[in-house]
Amino acid sequence: MTPPPHRVGVLVFEGVKLLDLSGPAEVFSEANRYGARYRLSILSVGKSPVRSSIGMLVPVDGDAAAADAYDTLLVAGGDLLPAAPVDPALSAAARALAERAGRITSVCTGAFVLGAAGLLDGRRATTHWQHASVLARRCPSTRVEPDAIFVKDGTTYTSAGVTAGIDLALALVEEDHGPDLPRQVARSLVVYMQRAGGQSQFSASLQGPAPRTPVLRLVQDAVQADPTADHSLGSLAARVRVSPRHLTRMFRTELDTTPMKYVELIRFDMAKALLDAGHNATEAASLSGFPSYESLRRAFARHLGLSPTHYQHRFVTTTPLSRARTPTG
Repeated sequence: MTPPPHRVGVLVFEGVKLLDLSGPAEVFSEANRYGARYRLSILSVGKSPVRSSIGMLVPVDGDAAAADAYDTLLVAGGDLLPAAPVDPALSAAARALAERAGRITSVCTGAFVLGAAGLLDGRRATTHWQHASVLARRCPSTRVEPDAIFVKDGTTYTSAGVTAGIDLALALVEEDHGPDLPRQVARSLVVYMQRAGGQSQFSASLQGPAPRTPVLRLVQDAVQADPTADHSLGSLAARVRVSPRHLTRMFRTELDTTPMKYVELIRFDMAKALLDAGHNATEAASLSGFPSYESLRRAFARHLGLSPTHYQHRFVTTTPLSRARTPTG
């Protein structure tokens, strides 16, 4: 007896990020070529077609308010969601659909819709790294994990920025069919079956507002001006004439890190830039202030989950390298 199709309802709205919709949709469609039975329905409030982020008109299959139950509900994201309160009609539609769905998922800033609907209360979640702090403020009972590619909490799944929707869709297909079928899909779409590292590999760690405290700004300026200098805790504290304990307390209170972790992050960013410029890993370690290649390797493992050499092969160029890992290797 042939099992019934797995029904996927995708909730869209004005300004929806097109790749948030098309990326997962292509994964499910490709999975059907290898034996899966996913049936997608695109839904909107009032059954109105919506204008996507690139101006393309997206037709829809049904009204979110009148839709049937879905095995998977997927809420796409959009650039406006972190900038303004979510339309109550949209969050109400998501909440009603979620009550009848087997599992609830979001791509990128679609997490803001789930959050406005109360569907992330008391849960772990993620979203695009640029907007993670905003989501945390809007959903104070949600544990936001800004570096995750995607997060599963029970039957609720949230994913990071745009292309992470593809990672999430592959994980859902694996959950439904085991690893072989999504491996075929990943190979066909020429994407990684499982990406190494978190969102840190794509984000700029120096972004964000400057510290309010003048002492911290002085420390940051000194480290950024010369990452290779002596930036031990004692040296930094002496530079700004406070005790090491007090400096550590200020870093923790305002920046949620420690002075030494901050120094490592600056050196790590500089090492990435040197690798991007074509320096080998040993040169990058020396020129960015790491005491040895091994200390640089450990920093890359902590921040990205891969070695400096693998970073250079995977992210510096789109040209295939003979020693680079294949997409599904």
